[in-house]
Amino acid sequence: MATRNITLKGKVHGHIIELDQNPGIPDGQEVTVTVQSPAQPDQKLPPGEGLRRSAGAWADDIEGLDAYLEWNRQQRKRSRQELEP
Repeated sequence: MATRNITLKGKVHGHIIELDQNPGIPDGQEVTVTVQSPAQPDQKLPPGEGLRRSAGAWADDIEGLDAYLEWNRQQRKRSRQELEP
């Protein structure tokens, strides 16, 4: 079966993506969707928001982050060779 890639724009409404034009694919056809939100360079984030977003899952789990960082330090110590004086 041939694969066809097309790029279309649309709007998200909950779990539904409404396309601006007909994709030319039969109704009920299984597809793979890659969602890419357009960049908004003029949008200013509140102070600290960019850092919070970059923290990902750790943003709301400071204790979990601390525990992971300590575990990571211990793992590095184990695999580190001793330095000769």
